[in-house]
Amino acid sequence: MFGALSSLLTHDMAIDLGTANTLIHVRGSGIVVDEPSVVAYHVKDGHKRVIAVGTAAKEMQGRTPSSIEVIRPMRDGVIADFAVAEEMIKHFMRRVDRVSIFAKPKAIVCVPHGATAVEKRAIRQSVLSAGARVAGLIPEPIAAALGAGLEILGPLGSMIVDIGGGTTEVAVLSMGDIVYATSIRVGGDFMDNALINYALDQLNIHMGHSTAERIKNSLGTARFPEDGAGDKVSFQGRSKDGGHPAEVYISQRMIAEAFRDPVEQIRRAVSAACHRIPPELSADLWENGIVLTGGGALLKDMDIALHEYTKLTVTVAEDPLTCVATGTGIALAMANKLGPIIDYES
Repeated sequence: MFGALSSLLTHDMAIDLGTANTLIHVRGSGIVVDEPSVVAYHVKDGHKRVIAVGTAAKEMQGRTPSSIEVIRPMRDGVIADFAVAEEMIKHFMRRVDRVSIFAKPKAIVCVPHGATAVEKRAIRQSVLSAGARVAGLIPEPIAAALGAGLEILGPLGSMIVDIGGGTTEVAVLSMGDIVYATSIRVGGDFMDNALINYALDQLNIHMGHSTAERIKNSLGTARFPEDGAGDKVSFQGRSKDGGHPAEVYISQRMIAEAFRDPVEQIRRAVSAACHRIPPELSADLWENGIVLTGGGALLKDMDIALHEYTKLTVTVAEDPLTCVATGTGIALAMANKLGPIIDYES
């Protein structure tokens, strides 16, 4: 009786616990939470009290007094601060459903392919402590492929490149599982930091993280503009020399120069995958190409940069930002078919 009542009262959910953003997909409702993975605390006499989570907390970054801490509990796709991550997950889950002792939801969470057993255990425990009755884990490349609409259960090979906030996952899939995969700790955050370092070294100005993210999203490019400098934008920061507020311009060519290393690391990871799969799957990739997902897929000319390097067709998924969450939701619905791919044990 209680089991039937619980299934009626809960909303089983799929969670994309990302470095930059957390998304929650509820069966039958789609994505109902899409918020930055950020928590703000008020600190007094050694005690912390959560005052904001998600967008509201992110807006405080770089602008808070010493009594307020703004924390990103995820780093490189895994939990860096267990207690803060638990608070954040609990907050987001309660937006979906008032978790009670009689009605705890089932959850499936995506994890980077390269996550260690300790990191996986931390993710699972955080979700369980936040109120889930069971927490299954699914590799992020499989979730991304499902969300991008790839047919992964058949014998044909397909490649997914998911460029997230903390990691880039490169995987070749066939027969419903991973044939080859690698996870490199290069993503949107790495690019933001590369831009910050470039501004300091080349423009003699300290650029804020929110400014770097805004410039990356508006003018970021993986290739040098064909017309030379490309578009440019001004931004404000703190001068390196005098320490006073200053304004400078940055061009797309400069941004491409700043992004040279992260783009090259992603290209090498894709090339390594192509070299480490059987010839039959190579033939499949020649026909099917590569599909890009994640926020990094929206970086201008990223698809062209990979095509030039591999000679394969490169396609950006229809909604790259939500592919992992959507795919984790699909996995929730077809858990029986995916079988051992979803890990409920470790």
